[in-house]
Amino acid sequence: MDKLSVHLALAQTFLFAPGHRPEFFNKALSSSSKAVIIDLEDAVPPDQKAQARENLQVFFQDCSAENLERILIRINPMDGPFTVADLAFLNALKVPLHIVVPKAESITQLNTLCSEVPHVKWIVPIIESALGIDCVKEIATHPLTLRLALGNIDTQADLGLTCDAVETELLPVRFAMTLATRLAQIAPPIDGVTTDIANQDLLKTDTQRSKRLGFGAKLCIHPKQVDGIMDCFKPTPAEVEYARRVVAADQESKGAAVKLDGKMIDRPVVLLAQRTLKLTGQS
Repeated sequence: MDKLSVHLALAQTFLFAPGHRPEFFNKALSSSSKAVIIDLEDAVPPDQKAQARENLQVFFQDCSAENLERILIRINPMDGPFTVADLAFLNALKVPLHIVVPKAESITQLNTLCSEVPHVKWIVPIIESALGIDCVKEIATHPLTLRLALGNIDTQADLGLTCDAVETELLPVRFAMTLATRLAQIAPPIDGVTTDIANQDLLKTDTQRSKRLGFGAKLCIHPKQVDGIMDCFKPTPAEVEYARRVVAADQESKGAAVKLDGKMIDRPVVLLAQRTLKLTGQS
């Protein structure tokens, strides 16, 4: 299966819904977000983890196949106090699963998840610690890693950073994730949250930075953030037209390097152009 063509590989927003609040599940799915993360980790108090799992199990019983393709489950960190219960819960679901792994710090963690839960379909590891940053290239190469995500708040805490309003201090981390993504040839990474849900100007600034740095999506903590993020990531008419010309030139050259507007067009440029057209519903 071509990872870059998978529905979740093209999603530009990943909207969280807390697992202990089942009334939010359908609200999140009724939003325009192409992906919804039902959270068993940070959003759920420790004494409500079991209830969150039960809520999700009940919800999955009548969940449509279309919605199952949009849903990811953020489990608790691997090797933590909730790991055994989380893995048992995932096994009980008996359907292909998309799993968000928080505080991903090694490919061993991902291998353990896949060996314990063989029906995992795709994994989105969240990079949010010094160890995760150090191992990001390896994590990106796991065969089920669909795309990386940044936990920007936890990364700041783990590294002891005090960031400015636009998180200048995290630029090296974001670049490292973009580099790891390109080397592994997976879908563009997912940027972290904007915590001020009322500040649309900051959301726009954050998303524009994400796009400039090669990110293709952003985590959302409120439905009102979804449309603004999607507008920022939407290819411009000029980008779409250029993408069409790149793909046409590539087809005419039968995959060989070719010059367009005085610039050489190689495979990475063609892949980006193909993605741009897919985002606009074009082949």
